[in-house]
Amino acid sequence: MSKVPIGIFDSGYGGLTVFRSIRQRLPQYDYIYLGDNARAPYGNRSFETIHQYTLESVAWFFKQGCPLVILACNTASAKALRTIQQIDLPKLAPDHRVLGVIRPSAEVIGNYSASKHIGVLGTKGTIVSQSYLIEINKFFPDTIVHQVACPMWVPLIENKEYQSEGADFFVKKYLDELLLLSPKIDTLLLACTHYPLLLEKIKKFLPNSIKILSQGEIVANSLDSYLSRHVEIEKKLSQQGQTQFFTTDDPLDFEEHASFFFGQPVKAKQIELESIGKGRF
Repeated sequence: MSKVPIGIFDSGYGGLTVFRSIRQRLPQYDYIYLGDNARAPYGNRSFETIHQYTLESVAWFFKQGCPLVILACNTASAKALRTIQQIDLPKLAPDHRVLGVIRPSAEVIGNYSASKHIGVLGTKGTIVSQSYLIEINKFFPDTIVHQVACPMWVPLIENKEYQSEGADFFVKKYLDELLLLSPKIDTLLLACTHYPLLLEKIKKFLPNSIKILSQGEIVANSLDSYLSRHVEIEKKLSQQGQTQFFTTDDPLDFEEHASFFFGQPVKAKQIELESIGKGRF
């Protein structure tokens, strides 16, 4: 049987910050990255729409041969992953696996907090889903999770305004909202893959005592552990260190934005996703 790559999915560019860490940790594998830029952002869309979009993307990865797909998107992980894993996957490809970014973060974040008060910043969709609150409390039931949605952060980043003085207002605004929820917060999770680009400004408006966690390294470590425990998946993967990038929108626009998320120039191809009617699987 021929070897095949790992699929990395995001609604747009943000997942590239996670992919960057994955490739640094596991450079030997081959990867395919897909950004559904034509339908981004996902953050304010309904559960049903996000499930539909994510499932269509997962099905595309499977057609490329990927036996393992990582949803490097918090909104897709929050609103679509469970349904895909429990309902769609057994019908579509029972020997394949789809993983997200929420559980790996939830499994470890409590270890960083002495006060047991954790802050979570994310898109509206991620926060409304309550996924982080539910998952963190599974692993750390004595932990209190405080959440704030930051709807202006992704537009600032994607319009390359994240380093501007104008961005300070919105960074401080949401951090102040979070800190008002509890003075005991000592650990902050950036629960959107875009947010690491705002890290320096976030540090500017937070006490030095608060630990700030991004997801890239956490997810990369979790994937490494997963592959060591699931040899049946790992043995299917090709290891030539090759990477391909795809987008559902303009590849030139994708390349321009992707370079500052991924940390190096990328070349992308445009693809069209096949529509999946309700009940098809």
